[in-house]
Amino acid sequence: MRILYLASGIPTPGTLGGSVHTLEVARGLAHLGHEVHVIAASRELPPYHLHLRSLIRLHGQSYAGFTLYHQDLPKVLSLAGVSAVIRLARRLRPDLIMERYYNFAGAGMIAAQRLGIPTILEVNALIIDPPGVRKRQLDDALGGPFRRWAEQQCHWADRIITPLHTTVPASIPRSKIIELPWGANVEAFTPRTNPPPGPPNIVFIGSFRPWHGVTDFVRAARILLERGHPYHFTLIGDGPERAIAETLAAPYRQHFTFTGAVPYEDIPVLLRRAHLGVAPFNTAPHPALRAAGFFWSPLKIYEYMAAGLPVVTAAIPPLTTVIREGQEGAVFPEGNVAALAAAIERVLCDPAAAFAMGQRARERVVAEFSWQRHCRELERIASELIASNHRRC
Repeated sequence: MRILYLASGIPTPGTLGGSVHTLEVARGLAHLGHEVHVIAASRELPPYHLHLRSLIRLHGQSYAGFTLYHQDLPKVLSLAGVSAVIRLARRLRPDLIMERYYNFAGAGMIAAQRLGIPTILEVNALIIDPPGVRKRQLDDALGGPFRRWAEQQCHWADRIITPLHTTVPASIPRSKIIELPWGANVEAFTPRTNPPPGPPNIVFIGSFRPWHGVTDFVRAARILLERGHPYHFTLIGDGPERAIAETLAAPYRQHFTFTGAVPYEDIPVLLRRAHLGVAPFNTAPHPALRAAGFFWSPLKIYEYMAAGLPVVTAAIPPLTTVIREGQEGAVFPEGNVAALAAAIERVLCDPAAAFAMGQRARERVVAEFSWQRHCRELERIASELIASNHRRC
């Protein structure tokens, strides 16, 4: 099948979670033998950057087995490029259009409506912001245009793919919503046959935003170091809380490595040097997560597991169904730094048991949470939609 996949404002390739998602879905579908065309951004852009060429035409290039088109518009101006998307769709004549949902996107949904093409809408965040969020307050003051446009995209979509159905407004029929987790590339992320040498190396990957819990991680690390544990802590990523995290780590700087943002293809090597992966999510600073439940599909956890690492994460459903206490790692009450430190101790107190947890984590992610499995399910859904569309025609 020929698939046109829109990821408005998502830099591809890139280091963001959305960048990894876009790349792995496109690459995975291409690997299954489909012709995939992706529209994404070449880089992160300032809020009101305009690239005139992106408004007029799209030029494709071969990348990782699919055709990649860079439409360099910031996410908030995504719909400005709708004419170029429609022209490309008319030329390609895709069997299916997929689009990552975003408030100010929807060019793919418009093109599909005009051309009679089946659609899949990927939803990775809460569509309707909860009360108290500034965007929601602005939308309410304007009479709800953002909400209406969001719901219109959902009504147009033939299927909605999301990690948790509560991201989608209740007005949308549940029958068109399919819960499908993200995953890890289990071919790129591979485990060691034995633990790496040296003192335990504990790794954190994240965007260094409050809800990723990076400062909780550093505070827990300090507790462990003060107890005399010879651990090393590797923090991969960047973001607004990096300076705070580095300041907290400064008294023990010889025990910390801050890598900054790292290209996606380099992450597997870093994880092969680790003994434990930590994902200390904290939903308190994130109103949408508190309103809809933990709708993120935790990419870092799946990658830790694929690399054969035991995992420590917050005891938040559905994370507790991915990492089970004593089986793939340990869990702790979110926001509780002392409990986070204790969970790390609990896993690492027995190196052989910790390694066995990592092996079980690897087996589980291969069976249930790989990008390969994700793409096979997308293929099945797309095939059903295309067959149904042909019958209608």
